[in-house]
Amino acid sequence: MQSILVTGGAGFIGSNFVRYMLNKYFNYRIIVLDSLTYAGNLANLKEFEKNSRFMFLHGDIRDEKIVDNAVRNVDVIINFAAETFVDRSIHGAADFIQTDVHGTYVLLEAAKKYKIERYIQISTDEVYGSIDSGSFTEQSTISPNNPYSASKAGGDMMVRSYYVTYGTPAIITRASNNFGPYQFPEKLIPLFVTNAIDNLNLPLYGDGSNIRDWLYVIDHCKAIDIVLHRGNEGEVYNIGGGNEMTNLEITKFILGYLGKPESLIQKVQDRLGHDKRYSVDSSKLKSLGWSPETNFESTLRDTIEWYVKREDWWRELKEKNLAFREFYQKNYKPV
Repeated sequence: MQSILVTGGAGFIGSNFVRYMLNKYFNYRIIVLDSLTYAGNLANLKEFEKNSRFMFLHGDIRDEKIVDNAVRNVDVIINFAAETFVDRSIHGAADFIQTDVHGTYVLLEAAKKYKIERYIQISTDEVYGSIDSGSFTEQSTISPNNPYSASKAGGDMMVRSYYVTYGTPAIITRASNNFGPYQFPEKLIPLFVTNAIDNLNLPLYGDGSNIRDWLYVIDHCKAIDIVLHRGNEGEVYNIGGGNEMTNLEITKFILGYLGKPESLIQKVQDRLGHDKRYSVDSSKLKSLGWSPETNFESTLRDTIEWYVKREDWWRELKEKNLAFREFYQKNYKPV
């Protein structure tokens, strides 16, 4: 039975991937390593507590001893662990550099030491920067425009260097904006859904015209599954949902579904260095047999409904996370 180390597996995408893999395959043992920062939540994995093919390790990927102990007995590393919120990176980049760059280095060193069979770096389309028309390919120049995307680009470059220099069997994936259940309510969709439920303002940056390509998290998990089993070492694979919408369109969809007034939209000062549009070409991954299987509007409705039904999951996070409340109050300033 192969063992897969999933770093950041208690977070949004990581926990969905763990759930997907344990439910689909019975020949894998999943070990989650997570430091349980504000966005990591053991409740996301509660259903697997008694599963003999699941193990949880509390630890930070920046800690060499913890990583060494975690990696010595696994075959594959899939690195989801990262600081990911652009807004937070703008107001303090240190944690992003330490986790996304140095943490990746620590994992790569362990992968080299123990001759890991495959290392997959979960990255983001944001490393390419903004594009007015067309789509980025894997050959496009990396041009990050904020500290978060710069830190992810730095991690990607470390991964590439270990493949070229040491032959580490590494692959990088770059996905577009994810949405779905278990996403911490600081990101646009869960924040706006939960605020709307409570009749609170929805803080929309600028005029809301920024465009994002939305990818349902389970389609993302299936893409990583394909890369794990069919991807070529040393390659980069873009993962796009093919669902481009402005932030304003997403906001109005949420309000319409919940039957809430558009007067809840509160325009706030635009984000510094706010990228206008993201778009990636996923042809390379599609040649391996992957394509998004879900309908965007249907899964968006399902996602909204999940937050409606799971107040037990998100309400405590929002009410008791002091750092989240302070950040929200300090940085979303009406115009």
